[in-house]
Amino acid sequence: MNNSQPNQTTRREFIKNTARIAAASALAGVALPHVHAAEDNTLRVALVGCGGRGGGAAADALGTSKQGPIKLVAMADVFESKLNGAYRGLNEKHSSQMDVPPERKFIGFDAYKQAMDCLKPGDIAIFTTPLAFRWVHFKYAIEKRLNVFMEKPVTADGPTSRRMLELGEQATAKNLKVGVGLMSRHSRALQQLHQRIQDGEIGDVILMRGYRMHGPVGSAFSTRWPGSPSEPSELLWQIRRFHSFLWASGGCFSDFYIHHVDHLSWMKNSWPVKAHAIGGRHYKTNADGKPYVDQNFDAYSVEYTFADGSKFIMDGRCNVGAIPMYYTHVQGSKGMAIASSHGDCGAPSSIYKGQNPDPENRLWVSEVNADERNPYQNEWNELVGAIRNDRPYNEVKRGVEASVATSMGRMAAHTGQEITFEQMLNSDHEYAPDADKLTMDSPPPLKSDENGRYPIPEPGVVKDREYRV
Repeated sequence: MNNSQPNQTTRREFIKNTARIAAASALAGVALPHVHAAEDNTLRVALVGCGGRGGGAAADALGTSKQGPIKLVAMADVFESKLNGAYRGLNEKHSSQMDVPPERKFIGFDAYKQAMDCLKPGDIAIFTTPLAFRWVHFKYAIEKRLNVFMEKPVTADGPTSRRMLELGEQATAKNLKVGVGLMSRHSRALQQLHQRIQDGEIGDVILMRGYRMHGPVGSAFSTRWPGSPSEPSELLWQIRRFHSFLWASGGCFSDFYIHHVDHLSWMKNSWPVKAHAIGGRHYKTNADGKPYVDQNFDAYSVEYTFADGSKFIMDGRCNVGAIPMYYTHVQGSKGMAIASSHGDCGAPSSIYKGQNPDPENRLWVSEVNADERNPYQNEWNELVGAIRNDRPYNEVKRGVEASVATSMGRMAAHTGQEITFEQMLNSDHEYAPDADKLTMDSPPPLKSDENGRYPIPEPGVVKDREYRV
């Protein structure tokens, strides 16, 4: 790990920035001009990244119509089939809010600019591409004075984390509102639990446990790029298989486990300061015997440590036939809590006396009004409410922190070293340094060898970065 950079950011300095950013946010609605929607009060939305996440985010955006008129007016992707599929799905349910004629459907790596050029200052850009492009798109949105919603994770490495933090400050200075797709903190059940933990109902938090264990999902495990007419571009193939590559997603660890890392750290009101971990690949081939070439382990176990010495264990696994476990627990000195009872933030949350979550020991269970049970819609309602009422709203810093903390655990497993928050934040290895220069004809940021294999983690051998370059 290179710690000789003159512009290093320590964890303490990084977290101390909160006060400065918060102060700027508090002044945003007073000292700076109001960035608002068009004069007819219609918020116009551009969707950049039209996969499943993009279609879901756009639907949630259009679901805020009770607060005022909102329309989708432009779409962008590198895959025409994904754009057309998302358009059909959205148009089936939200046709009255769809205003995306053929001339406002854009394909290519510069399509994000064309889509955002269709908006006016104060409108909303949605970023749901692989994370490598997050800073590229966000930078242009700030130049265009657009409010933003971006998916998680927002970064996978140190250089882009520092860059995104700076861009977040620029957005605050321009009074822009920014949401990040870490919906757990918008779960009313988790909000209720968080308050009860802060009130001391389970005593001091001494151990937290997160589990996401199931079979292979998404695009995390890939065999060799076919190089066929159906997949002529290795770059586009890697983007389509983004879970397989650290440059595109942070791998399955970052993309799958960030929600648990985020909401359990929230229960402590702090981020872990260091991590050590184990992990590895049990299955080297698919069911047909073809070798996997992606960069992921199929099992991880990370021990995060907080400044007060308390621990958080994050276990992840993608194995067929192994016991499924997908929830989070918080152990305190006076009792314990179930944070997410299923999935990333599944309600209800509950509190128990003792350390066993037996029904007879239950002291409290969350209750949420029917119209607030969807945390995805809650986060959009709050973002749009902030835009329409000019309230300070910027989740970028927390999104970066959650991404760094998650990446810290991933890097600890991949290197076999203890990794600190500061080391992860200040690492010099940028996985896709020319993401802003990619074209449809570009080679991918990660090159394969003559056998179609990519650099993989070598714990204890390659210690200062996650793979050889």
